Amino acid sequence: MPINARLPFVRRRLFRLRNILLIVTLMVLALPLASLYFFRIYENELVQQTERELISQAAALSAGFRLLIRNQTTKNSDFGRYLANLPMPVSVYQPIIPTLNLINPIKPRRPEAIAANTSVDPIAQQIGIQFTPVMQDTLHVTLSGIRLLDINGTVIAGREEVGLSLAHIPEVKNALKGYYASVIRQRLSDQPPPPLYSISRGTLIRVFIAFPIIENQHLQGVLYLSRTPENIIKHLYAVKEKVFLVSFVILALVALLVAFVSSSISRPIRELISQTHRIRQGKQKEIEPLKFPVTNEIARLSESFVNLSQELNERTDYLRRFAAHMSHEFKTPLTAMQGALELLHDHLDTMDKDRQKRFIDNLLADTLRLRQLVNRLLELARADALETTEKTCRLKTVLDDLQNRFSARGLSLNLLHLPDVELAIAPEVLSMAFHNLFENSLQHQSNRVDICSSLIHSDRIKLQLQDNGNGISRANRDKIFTPFFTTRRSAGGTGLGLAITLSLLKAYQGGIEILPSEQGALFSISLRLANTSES
Repeated sequence: MPINARLPFVRRRLFRLRNILLIVTLMVLALPLASLYFFRIYENELVQQTERELISQAAALSAGFRLLIRNQTTKNSDFGRYLANLPMPVSVYQPIIPTLNLINPIKPRRPEAIAANTSVDPIAQQIGIQFTPVMQDTLHVTLSGIRLLDINGTVIAGREEVGLSLAHIPEVKNALKGYYASVIRQRLSDQPPPPLYSISRGTLIRVFIAFPIIENQHLQGVLYLSRTPENIIKHLYAVKEKVFLVSFVILALVALLVAFVSSSISRPIRELISQTHRIRQGKQKEIEPLKFPVTNEIARLSESFVNLSQELNERTDYLRRFAAHMSHEFKTPLTAMQGALELLHDHLDTMDKDRQKRFIDNLLADTLRLRQLVNRLLELARADALETTEKTCRLKTVLDDLQNRFSARGLSLNLLHLPDVELAIAPEVLSMAFHNLFENSLQHQSNRVDICSSLIHSDRIKLQLQDNGNGISRANRDKIFTPFFTTRRSAGGTGLGLAITLSLLKAYQGGIEILPSEQGALFSISLRLANTSES
């Protein structure tokens, strides 16, 4: 398997670690927020329930008031003030829907009553006196504040403020026009607030409704009722033992959730730590992807560990083979040089000039080979450790420059309908890679190289280079990219040119491979286009 190869990894639908942490955090955060939201919804329901009860009380008291009016007046007379703009009822059923909501702004405390500017109708005053016991009995059961007003807004019955006017209060003004009105106002509690009272507004508000008493489109009076909604916090405080029990159960559930998340994260991490120990001990082949990574990030990290282990194993094998080949390549000329020097040392005085010259020429040739070998090794080392840059180049520009250089050496480059694309590789690196390939073609008696594009994707281009040289045998195709492999060792070949080309292209996320060909050598090169990113 080539270096930098990636193991196949089967993608399962996994969670993202940040999503798990976010969900847990939101759930923990949502508990108090949900409680507050529950308090608000329930408290708002209590307010509407209070308004609904006040409407029911007002409707019953209104029916009693109208009955007393009928008994005090003649059947044909209409008592009260005629409301010309009041629409006629379309049905005998006229339900009043509660409209109060704690979302709306809370009104300030109810204004104080003021002195009345008009006198009270004698009939209304007499009915108010008769109605007072009924209102008192109702108050003892419902705990509601009840005031009966005449058609001018003057209190004619109630526990307080009898004879004073409430006509200046906004909700009473609407009722005097014949329209039902309700409002939530601030209040001052006469009892100490329970603990945590600030969570609830039930202890600080009071519901007021102004209910017009209407018969035959005549306003006969107004019932002004008020009551404080039931306080949810006071109720919870009364059953605080149950509240503490529920809170403990919720905390236990949160603790179990956190423990589950912790184990699902820490267990894979412990397995990864164990894998790092095996890598340090040289057991790279034992590394496998985690079976249950749980999260996408851990799965990707596990995949990276496996690939890293594979690469380390391949790199170790590569270095081992490289060291063996390099030792062989250096050992052969050094052995020959040592033998020649020993002969010259022992027989220099008796050796004829021709033999001395032959040995010296051999020593010089071996020295030049070692020098060439060292230079190519340095090139390979630089290619393996190449630091990529953000430079780009035009494909045709690089090939045109090489075409001018190699045409003088007898190698013709035929560019067959090549697109003028910009490549994500430094021009000097691409030029060096092509240069090694063209040198290889010259060494195999080629005088022409055809270059064309075989495939273009959105982020990559593939080129094919076909020469007309001696070609590469099928047995040697798998070895040509191995360092020091060459069939031209006697002619000075080092076997490092194609290995350098492979390293140069891989540094810029490219690649090269040899393809079967009936004549000459056929190479396929993959290069990344500029302005694209590898996934």
